[in-house]
Amino acid sequence: MGKVTGFLEIERQDRTYKPASDRVRSFDEFTLPLEKTEVQRQAARCMDCGIPFCHQGCPVNNQIPDWNDLVYRDDWTRALRNLHSTNNFPEFTGRVCPAPCEASCTLNIEDMPVTIRTIECAIVDKGWREGEIVPHICEDKTGKRVAIVGSGPSGMAAAQQLARVGHDVHVYEKDEKAGGLLRYGIPNFKLDKSLIDRRVEQMSAEGVTFHYGKNVGKDLSIEWLESDYDAVLLTGGSEQPRNLPVEGRELDGVHFAMEFLGQQNRRLGREDISREPQITAAGKHVVVIGGGDTGSDCIGTSLRQGALSVTQIEIMPRPPEKEDKGTTWPDWPNKFRTSTSQEEGAERKFSIGTSKFEGVGGRVTAVHCHEVTADFKPVADTQFTLKADLVLLAMGFVHPIHEGMIDDMQLERDDRGNVVANTDDYRTSRQKVFAAGDMRRGQSLIVWAIREGRQAARAIDEYLEGHSDLPR
Repeated sequence: MGKVTGFLEIERQDRTYKPASDRVRSFDEFTLPLEKTEVQRQAARCMDCGIPFCHQGCPVNNQIPDWNDLVYRDDWTRALRNLHSTNNFPEFTGRVCPAPCEASCTLNIEDMPVTIRTIECAIVDKGWREGEIVPHICEDKTGKRVAIVGSGPSGMAAAQQLARVGHDVHVYEKDEKAGGLLRYGIPNFKLDKSLIDRRVEQMSAEGVTFHYGKNVGKDLSIEWLESDYDAVLLTGGSEQPRNLPVEGRELDGVHFAMEFLGQQNRRLGREDISREPQITAAGKHVVVIGGGDTGSDCIGTSLRQGALSVTQIEIMPRPPEKEDKGTTWPDWPNKFRTSTSQEEGAERKFSIGTSKFEGVGGRVTAVHCHEVTADFKPVADTQFTLKADLVLLAMGFVHPIHEGMIDDMQLERDDRGNVVANTDDYRTSRQKVFAAGDMRRGQSLIVWAIREGRQAARAIDEYLEGHSDLPR
């Protein structure tokens, strides 16, 4: 796997970024890729560790040591083929996946894991540049029709897999373009939307038909889908945001994060947003409530819009600076991390609760906060106030939206409100209806969405044909 003594001879080197002072001037991607020779050197660090724990960390089952070795030996074409055998969209995961594989790398015991995500991204970007990624068109059509509701990474992965074995696949998306949260949640500076458009073009050539502006349960009935298609896959994501029902929640200027992020992405995508209230951080003091990736995306977007200040508050305690490897590795560790957006100029506060929002003339002007204990109880005499012209609630998502499609279908739901379907056949409580991705498992990572989309595609192929050659 790579060079036998590579991990001893070669220092870890990862991609770098444009300076924060430069990158906040635009919404363009700012990651600086490594040169080809350096990527090969980094791939050479993949050691013959016996048990590839990186496999445990990777939900899409990437054969990481294999394509590391191929890159080291300068066989990029086979590396690309290997990478695509488990992951439909490595240019997405190579940019926005948090890389649990690197946390599981044996070399992470010494805090020097192989730069797996960087190598993955280099493989697929080179493949696109050199024209090696082309449509895979199945000439042997099955005559079976499959409807997929939702065009996020799970729906896109399932659609591509099913089209490649000859099914007539139709994707129904309520928004104007495909991508789900990849397009309308993740900022452009982390994932340029032309990458999604490129994959949609490839999938369209492979026979996938995309229907935009179609909200199933509102514009289209589920009964029509069931009567017109041989199978229906639900991949609508987990879109119900967690609310903060405190005094003043109704004030203008208090918004869910996705209202803010989605509008900015639609603005950059030249979609018509003239009929909706404009949400902008320009010239404002911004408070972001929630310390995860979505909160971080709100920070980076606010700074690029011209916020005067950004403060991020998190109810959880500040994580330790470094994990205890003996008790966490090879699992994903809880430790203090700073995102590129947080580096750009946000103040971060931990163990902070919110008591109320204050406003003048119906518009928010301040957030009243207090410190909390480890079990989230208020600490006496710790109250303070943050000036706020814009408050963004980035506290995660609780379950898929029930109103409309899910309620109309009377689908069985678990105690968290997700659609019930197991990971063997992905079938819901309704005949010939399947579910995958965040709609089934709850809020999760892009790698889990792709994995579930691929597995659901195999389950549907087996359901329609009695067997399947698609991988799980």
